[in-house]
Amino acid sequence: MNRVRSPFGGLFNEFNAVQEEFSRLVNRVAPYAAATAAGVSGPLLNVWEDADALYVEADLPGIDPVKLDVTVTEGNTLTVQGERAAPEVAAAAWVRQERPAGKFARTVGLPALVDADKVEARYENGVLRLTLPKHEAAKPRKIQVKAGN
Repeated sequence: MNRVRSPFGGLFNEFNAVQEEFSRLVNRVAPYAAATAAGVSGPLLNVWEDADALYVEADLPGIDPVKLDVTVTEGNTLTVQGERAAPEVAAAAWVRQERPAGKFARTVGLPALVDADKVEARYENGVLRLTLPKHEAAKPRKIQVKAGN
């Protein structure tokens, strides 16, 4: 069987190689900006709430917890900042480098006011867990209805 080769096959291969090299360059320069298709800068967060508090989890493997900075401003804005050191690979060449390194910051608006003085932060097994108690003004209050005479 005689196969006809596409004159563009080599061109497509070169284009794919350039695309992969560009992706590697972007991941080295701005790793967290390129971390997700949504363009989220910083770690991805899970946030949920109950009647008393908001809860946040962030996967941050390899981070020194002493270098994490967690702040709550204006009662409803959470910021998680830190830095992951780039791994040093001596006498070798990277084949793929997808784990982000460098400084990061993630700021999100919270759906309720929180009591910043009572926020708890724990870092276990590479996961940052935050408990943000809701401010009393943000908690629902039961109002007693009085019968009128």
